[in-house]
Amino acid sequence: MRRAAYPRWNRAVTAARRHLAAGDRERGANPVELAVVMPLILVLLFASIQVAAVFLARSTALNAAQSGVNAQRTYQASSGAGVDSASRFLKAAGGWLVGWDKAGPTCVTTTTDVTCTVSGRSLSVVPGVDFAIQQTAHGTVERVTPP
Repeated sequence: MRRAAYPRWNRAVTAARRHLAAGDRERGANPVELAVVMPLILVLLFASIQVAAVFLARSTALNAAQSGVNAQRTYQASSGAGVDSASRFLKAAGGWLVGWDKAGPTCVTTTTDVTCTVSGRSLSVVPGVDFAIQQTAHGTVERVTPP
């Protein structure tokens, strides 16, 4: 009985091989397509991560500037309270904004207003690609005014 089943199995295998051999012209096309598309996918991946790093650096700089303004605008604040507060924020925030300590945060106080500016560069995910970041926050100084 086994011998009778063997020719049927052999015919099925032969037919399958012929069927696969007919479509052999497309064999290996998928790896070639992947090799062509993969660099584009990697560029888009790293570009999107770089864009996210730029936005995080901008957000970090703006929050540090706002922290400086909030510290500097309080009633009878010391002259360096805003710069100290912004620097503490940037040290605690991590490395999304690099090079901010070269110029340091600056706070300019007039009799009625406070303006703090934080500058730096974004973290570079793609080597050699980073962007200059500068964010400014503004607020009014708390003071006693006559009624």
